[in-house]
Formats: sequence, structure tokens, C-alpha cells
Amino acid sequence: MSIRVFIFGVSAAMLVVSSSSLAAQTAVSGQIVIQERPGEKTEDMINTVIYLEPVGGVKGKASASNTSITLQARQFAPRVRIVTEGSKIEFPNQDPFTHNVFSKASQGPFDTESFGKGKTRDNTFKSAGIYPIYCNVHPRMTAFVIAVKTPFFTQAASNGKFSIDRVPAGKYTVHIWHDRASERTADLVVPATGLDGLKYDLDARGFKYVQHKNKFGKDYANGGDIY
Repeated sequence: MSIRVFIFGVSAAMLVVSSSSLAAQTAVSGQIVIQERPGEKTEDMINTVIYLEPVGGVKGKASASNTSITLQARQFAPRVRIVTEGSKIEFPNQDPFTHNVFSKASQGPFDTESFGKGKTRDNTFKSAGIYPIYCNVHPRMTAFVIAVKTPFFTQAASNGKFSIDRVPAGKYTVHIWHDRASERTADLVVPATGLDGLKYDLDARGFKYVQHKNKFGKDYANGGDIY
């Protein structure tokens, strides 16, 4: 496909420009595999986050947005949410009892204080980074917000496949994150034709659950839920 561009002021001048040279945007897709201990199966693949960090002259406008994480059945839903830096997340309480939402992340700690059924609190994630999210009432409630500076991101499907659309050709650093594995990064060159068949492995075999502290840095009372 070509685009005819007329330049006025130049006698009978006409340029024929390839549309791909004007704004080459394409898809980057592949497969994530998580290595588990023998006999174990990955049940939380959808919590895998993949994002492309532009290198050099590649640019992408990362606009802030509004979204939500619901508090229901003593869980955060979804458990993992990726947003652009500066986005606001609402936390509606759909349980018949009190919840709290807090994070001790160094780049932006916050605490909603306790709020009851039908109420909503929110927080704006002004700085990029990983935010572990907890409830000060229920010790097993855990979520993660990943705030990024790029618009090129996604989360894996339950089968590990992923695709990021409308990626301009250029150089990137790809980040692959999951809360049970060490983050993986790699250099990536995206051509105008796109990339498919990428494969990245994460190793969760060394993961060990450790109970977090409450918002005061103390153990939860009796290690159990209170209402």
C-alpha cells in the first residue's frame, strides 16, 4: 500500500511514500513457560506481565487511565493489574464486611484505612514500579499493581500465550514478571514485519510463601482473618 502526499508550493511535486515508513506498527507475540517443582502445574499463568520498554528513539504515548480491583470473597480480583504510570485504581468493597487496602512500596506507599460494604476507595499510582497490595484486616489477601512508563504491555493468557499490538518498529527491553519468579529481561529488536514465536521461561521452583506483615509491620493477630 502507498500513500500519495502532495506538497503545495512545489510545482507539480508529488511524493509516493510507503505507509509502513510513516508509522510502522505491528504485533509482538509469543509464549511464556513457568518451570514448576516436579508434579506441580502452573495455575496462575494469567498473573504473568509482559511489557516493552522503548530504547533510543522509539516513542510511545503512555496515557494514564482509570480501572479497578474488586474486593470480594476476601480476595483481590484481579490479583495482578498492570497500568501506566499516573493511572488511578478504584477498590470497591463487595463483601459484607470491612476491608482495608495498603501498600508499603517505596515509590508510593498508601493506606485507604478501613471501609465497609458498598464503599469504594482509590489510589493514583504516580510512579512506575511494583506495588504489593494487602488488606490489613485479612492476612491472606494479596495483589500486585505494576505501573509502567510504556503503553506496550499485556498479561499472558491461561495457556501462556501473549500478544502486544501496535508496537512501532525499533529497539526495546522486554520485561517478563510473575510474583513467584525472578523478573526476566531481554533485548528485543522489533522489525516492521512484527515478531512472533518468542518464548520466555520463568523459574518458580524456588518460590516459598512467606506471610506478609500488617500495615504496622507486625504479625496479624493469631495469623487469621478478623472482621
